[in-house]
Amino acid sequence: MDNIPFQKGLYETGNGIFAYLQPDGGWGWSNAGLITDGGQSLLVDTLFDARLTREMLATMADAAGVGADDIGTIVNTHANGDHTHGNGCCQHAEIIASEASAKEMDELPAPALAAIMAQAKDLGPTGQYLVDIFGSFDFTDVSEKHPTKTFSGEYSVTVGDKRVDLIEVGPAHTAGDVLVHVPDDKTVFTGDILFIEGTPIMWAGPVSNWIAACDHIIDLNPDTIVPGHGPITDIAGVRRVQDYLHFIDGEARKRYDAGLSVRDAAHDIKLGDFSSWGDSERIAVNVSTLYREYAGDTTPPDVTQLFGLMAELKR
Repeated sequence: MDNIPFQKGLYETGNGIFAYLQPDGGWGWSNAGLITDGGQSLLVDTLFDARLTREMLATMADAAGVGADDIGTIVNTHANGDHTHGNGCCQHAEIIASEASAKEMDELPAPALAAIMAQAKDLGPTGQYLVDIFGSFDFTDVSEKHPTKTFSGEYSVTVGDKRVDLIEVGPAHTAGDVLVHVPDDKTVFTGDILFIEGTPIMWAGPVSNWIAACDHIIDLNPDTIVPGHGPITDIAGVRRVQDYLHFIDGEARKRYDAGLSVRDAAHDIKLGDFSSWGDSERIAVNVSTLYREYAGDTTPPDVTQLFGLMAELKR
C-alpha cells in the first residue's frame, strides 16, 4: 500500500476498509481502523482522548458515511489508553477485547494519567519528558468504556458478509495483544505488535511471543498491514520489527550475562540500523523487560523509574 501517504486522515485501503492515521506515530499518536459492509461497521481501536476520537469519528461520518451511532462493534487491540480512551464516544457499540487486556485496562485509568500530568512540572527532568510526550493530550476529557465482551485465543465476528478474525498473540507489547484480520480482503490491523519507523516498546514480553506474533502476521500473507503506530506497511516492514526484537534480545543478553545494570546496558547498546527510528529511548523499557525475563522475575516494572531512565537517554 505504498500509495497511501503517512498524513493525518482516513484512507480507504479497499472494499469498505479504512485506516485512520496519526503522524508522527510517536507516543500516543496511534492509528485506528474501520471495517464496513452491508450497512454494518466495526471500529478497530479509539484514540488517546475524547477530542481526538470525536474528530476521527466526524471524519468517518463525512468520508465513509459511518457516524458514531452507526458503529456496532469496537475491537480494542490492547489495553493502552491511546487505543481505548475514546470507547465511550460510540454509545451503542459492543466493545470486544481479550480477557487479559480487559484486566489490564484497570491498571492506569485516565484520571490517574491526568493527575500525573498535573504534577509533571514538579517532577524535574522526568516531568518535562512526560510533558514533551503526553502534553498534547487531554486526559481530563476522555470517554472510557470497558469491554462488554472478552475472549481468549481466537474469536470471529461478522460485519455484513465480512468475517473478521480476532487473534490473541499477547502477552508481547502488553498482556493481551490482538490482531484483527479480514481474510477476504487480505488486511490485518496489528495494534502495537507493529510500530513502523518508531521504536517498539515491550511492556510485557516475552520477546519470543512478540517475534512469533510477527511470524503470524507474515503467515497470514496480507496485502495491507495497518500498524498501531506509523505508516501502512508490508511484510518487509514486519520483518524489520522482528529484526529489532532479535537485535535487542541479543544485545541485552550479552550485557545481562556480563553483569551490567539495566541503566548501564541501556546507555551502552548502540542501535545502529535502528537509531533513526523515533523514540529510541524506549530501549530502557525493553532492556528492563528482557532482564526480568532472563531472571525469571515476574514482579511488575517500576514505571516511574523507567520513565526517568527514558528521560535521561532522551537528553
